[in-house]
Amino acid sequence: MEQPDSGAEPAGAAGDAAEALDRPLPEGVRRRVVALVSDAFGGLTVAELPAQLRQYARFTPSRRAKFAGNAMAAALESDPVFRQRIAERLTQAQPELCGALTAGSPPAAADPLDVAAAAYVLRPTGWVKLVAAAGEEAQRADAERADEAGRRELERLREELVEARGLTKSETERLRTELETVRKESESLRRKLRSAQSDVKRGEAALRRVNAEIDTIRSEAAAQVSAAESESRRLKARLGEAEAAVEAGRRAAREGRSVEDMRLRLLLDTVLESAQGLRRELALPPASVHPADTVDAVEPGRMSPKDIAARALSETDPALLDQLLALPQAHLVVDGYNVTKTGYPTMPLEKQRLRLLGGLSMLAAQTGAEITCVFDGAELAAPVLLAPPRGVRVLFSKPGVTADELIRQLVRAEPPGRPVVVVSTDREVADGVAKAGARPVASVLLLKRLSRV
Repeated sequence: MEQPDSGAEPAGAAGDAAEALDRPLPEGVRRRVVALVSDAFGGLTVAELPAQLRQYARFTPSRRAKFAGNAMAAALESDPVFRQRIAERLTQAQPELCGALTAGSPPAAADPLDVAAAAYVLRPTGWVKLVAAAGEEAQRADAERADEAGRRELERLREELVEARGLTKSETERLRTELETVRKESESLRRKLRSAQSDVKRGEAALRRVNAEIDTIRSEAAAQVSAAESESRRLKARLGEAEAAVEAGRRAAREGRSVEDMRLRLLLDTVLESAQGLRRELALPPASVHPADTVDAVEPGRMSPKDIAARALSETDPALLDQLLALPQAHLVVDGYNVTKTGYPTMPLEKQRLRLLGGLSMLAAQTGAEITCVFDGAELAAPVLLAPPRGVRVLFSKPGVTADELIRQLVRAEPPGRPVVVVSTDREVADGVAKAGARPVASVLLLKRLSRV
């Protein structure tokens, strides 16, 4: 088709200016207009379409009507050239209807909506009246259809109401019959329930009596069992005491002589070594004493009483400890933590013990004396895995027994006359062992002696 000159006035433009709708296009007419434009849309080239409609050129008529309806209606109203092209396609598709509208005599048998839609596109003289009349006719037809549908719906509802009333009546009669049956069954069930409740109450009362009897029997049995267990424990205790007494008697019979023999032998060795030490100390000759030896005189090379007095040592002189350990069968008992906390209190307890025991081991090797080191077991969070050093006996006090009490037990266990030296700065310990015949010395004295090892 030949494109019209863009500067020329399209046909019907003057009529459009004279006639215009004073109200929105009726919805039914608008749908028919959009359908007409969508059908005629496919006969136009892309160049003949307005710019805003070109994107819908490849759509099917139904999709164009659905997605581009508003755009096509707006273009038809605002673009006279586009409307003229749609009118030409419509004239080709429906020539009789278009010719009748152009002649001013629309066919009476035509659908008012089709007439109004074609008039809106063709814009013949009086098209506004045709559109308005078609809209009114469509509204009237819609109203008549709505009234007819309402009448049919009302009739249907009346029929349903009558049917529902009949069903309700029959259902009510049926429910009344069922209710009467249920009432009778309920009354029967109530009677059975009351009878069952009575049986349950009698059973519960009997069960309570049986439980009470069982509880009484259990309490009596528990009392008898408790009495039997008490008697059994008493007999077992007496049997254990008798067995312990027999075993203690046997052990005392076995150990009594061995302990006394050991104490006597140790005391005899102490006396013999003391006599030998005294002989060496007094420088007694091996021969028997002669009468001339009783004469009081000073021989050349012999020490005078003044010289002997000059040999006295200080309480903190390490040589004093050497002299004490040089005594025959000397036993050195050390208050372990008293010494370590005096000499190196900042070290951990484990390192304190190792340091002290290492020094005591070397002291035992040098002097040959018996050495026992006592530690307080209350300081321990767990048992100590410790291999005692050679020549040193290591003891920890038992729970509830202090190291001081263990030291006093060790001193009391020694036979009278054996030289026992106790190292402790604790005044109570020193006084206690002194009363038992031991020689207390200060912890500083041992620390000075160990510093020379």
